[in-house]
Amino acid sequence: MARIKGAVETRRRRRKVLKLAKGYWGAKSKHFKMAKQAVIKSGQYAYIGRKARKRDFRRLWITRISAGVSAQGLNYSRFMYALKKMELPLNRKVLADMAVNDKAAFAAVVDKARAVLEES
Repeated sequence: MARIKGAVETRRRRRKVLKLAKGYWGAKSKHFKMAKQAVIKSGQYAYIGRKARKRDFRRLWITRISAGVSAQGLNYSRFMYALKKMELPLNRKVLADMAVNDKAAFAAVVDKARAVLEES
């Protein structure tokens, strides 16, 4: 009986790694051993980046809302407190977009929030 070797699977596996390493600098795109290490490391960076992107966007939204609210004479924490009391279903992403693109609607929301704060 003939001995079965893994050449086809090995070649397929190596080709897959080299395809992922395409465009890497120097030997990292040509040599399997270095390409494999680079692909693993880039996967770690990508994983970390997906987590960091969420934090970065939240920070950006908070900064934009804070700038919009402070222009109306209120601070961010009091504004968010008022929104919680109003039970307004607007998240930070939508509020930040309103603060940048639709200043009139954002001003109306801030005015409602100010009214809620004066009530209590």
